[in-house]
Amino acid sequence: MRINKTVILIFLLPLFCVSQTFTGKVIDKITQQPIETVAVYFNNTTIGTTTNSNGEFSIDYTDAVQSTLVISYLGFEKVLISDYRSQNNISVELVEADNALEEVHLEYDDGLTRRQKLRLFRKEFLGTSKFGKSCKILNEDDLILKYDKHNKALYASASVPIKILNKTLQYEIAYDLMDFEIIFRYADLTGLEFTINSVNYFGTSFYRDLNTTKKKTLKHRDKAYKGSVQHFIRSLYNKNLKAEGYWIFHDKFRVDEWSFFTVEATGNKDFKKVTLKEKVSILFDKEHQSAIQIEIPEFYVDSYGNYTPVIGVYFSGAMGDQRIGDTLPLDFGLGEKE
Repeated sequence: MRINKTVILIFLLPLFCVSQTFTGKVIDKITQQPIETVAVYFNNTTIGTTTNSNGEFSIDYTDAVQSTLVISYLGFEKVLISDYRSQNNISVELVEADNALEEVHLEYDDGLTRRQKLRLFRKEFLGTSKFGKSCKILNEDDLILKYDKHNKALYASASVPIKILNKTLQYEIAYDLMDFEIIFRYADLTGLEFTINSVNYFGTSFYRDLNTTKKKTLKHRDKAYKGSVQHFIRSLYNKNLKAEGYWIFHDKFRVDEWSFFTVEATGNKDFKKVTLKEKVSILFDKEHQSAIQIEIPEFYVDSYGNYTPVIGVYFSGAMGDQRIGDTLPLDFGLGEKE
């Protein structure tokens, strides 16, 4: 199977803010009874907990880690809370999920076998780097995959979080897939040759740290971080791109990064406004080449590697090729000075 990649979209990254302890109770909306073992976590981090027998939870966070709070339980609609800074000790009512639409696609004859669709999905979801290839999806049977012949697109969904074991980075990731789409520019179903136009996916995730002390693991994580989108955005926020190993090019010539990027403070001390004059190439460590292009007037970044909005900010090249297998939790390295 031969696949060529061109334009790649990056998945959702939320913003952070202040610190406190957040408490609440989760109940079934119909029965009004508490629900035990509901997953409660901050998106894309290692910070999470579960509800007790009374449906109660308490979760701590710092200024550095305050992404969207996710409340998730099998068979119920997921709840996302972003305004928890202004409230506390809330009652969350979960509603049963309707999976009827997904069930229709289970036996869908779309020109590709399930095995072929899985190969495409694994490659573009986990990635093809050393880290991506070390990943294994532990519950592939829960994936629902559909190929649309007319639009030359592959879609994926799952009614439960996708469980991913990253052996090299030593994380177990629970990824609740909200959207996954591969658009092909060319697709030969007989010869299994594909040219990919774009890949777009996003969802919520919780990282379980399997090993925090092994030197080899820490070395792998540092390698995954350096040159990543997360690293680049943190460096952009701190205006130290050059010091962090990034060179900026335009029309094949190296340029002063700040003649193309403008980073300005805003009324909110937690994030800064960024504008980009024109599309530029990014060279990291004199070896890894990427590019960034924006189709919006401005976007916002914070010091932890988040940017918003996501739609309209596009990475390609090395950073555009990064996938789930290359990612680290958003609280990675926050206990140390970058």
